[in-house]
Amino acid sequence: MILVPETQQKTTRTVSILTRRLKEGKTYEDFRRAWFHTTGFAVKGTEAGNGKAQLLTFINIFDPREIIVLGFATTTLEQLKNALDIDVKVRGENPLDEVIEPAIGRSFALQVAEDDFSAAGEIPYSPAAIDGKKTDMAGVAEDIRILAAIYAAASKKRDAATEARIQAR
Repeated sequence: MILVPETQQKTTRTVSILTRRLKEGKTYEDFRRAWFHTTGFAVKGTEAGNGKAQLLTFINIFDPREIIVLGFATTTLEQLKNALDIDVKVRGENPLDEVIEPAIGRSFALQVAEDDFSAAGEIPYSPAAIDGKKTDMAGVAEDIRILAAIYAAASKKRDAATEARIQAR
């Protein structure tokens, strides 16, 4: 278990980019029924800025069998760890083996800036910031180290659950 010191209970924004390929003959609806989380991640309305866990799902326009899920989380590090534990448990209880190919693309990233380029005309350069607050780039490396450990621990749990399920067949 990773213990996160009180001083690091700041809010972070992360994105998970997961790509999966439907098995031949399976549809997005087959995937959705197997994938859909009927248990929430328990972050909304809690301390540290009303945590949020939102998943957006896309179908690749050049390969309709590829499903792309972007998971956006605004949480403390502890909330993220707890949400990933919930995800590992739910996915272990509701595997996708019947609808997707075994290989899954997984990328996880820490948000460091938000920029709105929708205005017409010139836009002056501005340093990296989120919600108008300049990003502490010196602290980003430490945040990434901590987040990498949290995601690695969740991946290890998920892989162990998957391996146990395969061995039980």
